Amino acid sequence: MTAVPTTPKGKRTRSQILGAARRVFARDGYVGATMSAIAEETGVSLGGLYRYFTNKEDVFESLIGDIHDELYRVSGTTEHDFGSAPFDALFDANLGYLEHYYANRDVMRALIEAANVDARFRDFWFKMRNRHIDRFVSSLQALHGISRSGGLPARHVAEAAACMVEQSAYVWYAHEDLRDASETVPVSDAAMIVTRAWHGLFFPGERGSA
Repeated sequence: MTAVPTTPKGKRTRSQILGAARRVFARDGYVGATMSAIAEETGVSLGGLYRYFTNKEDVFESLIGDIHDELYRVSGTTEHDFGSAPFDALFDANLGYLEHYYANRDVMRALIEAANVDARFRDFWFKMRNRHIDRFVSSLQALHGISRSGGLPARHVAEAAACMVEQSAYVWYAHEDLRDASETVPVSDAAMIVTRAWHGLFFPGERGSA
């Protein structure tokens, strides 16, 4: 990957490229996107584009990396204490994740495509989800002393719960255009659905907030 520019002009150009790339990946998908299309969408020459990025893989990695960092931040932000109010904390985490996913659903759709055809992004996707799971499992053990759920390793259960959230977001939002308008799932409803399932896996019998 080429060096990140340090001048104000360079930073603006790089930001414009990423904005244009986002539109191209949303329109053409990861496989169909090309450097030529990104250059044309940005309004720069192909040579000018290569001064900022080596190839489309580098462009996409920069784009998805920024989004993942924000996903990780918002899904870890809550006004509630996970130790004393786990349902409310889980709801905040899921709501933050799903809101940001929805705002970036075009790029998240392209990421799944990329992960299926490029080992570089398969590994990126896997490390991305593990980062979330590591944080949850660590907090679960530290604050609740839970290392197993229903007799099963808590990490395995957490991986299944994370798959539920991730796949639900993919079905509900990444391919929103395939759904009838009457089937739209508001993000707040989505967060409540997955939180009830997640909470029930680790805190069976405990009542959560409505």
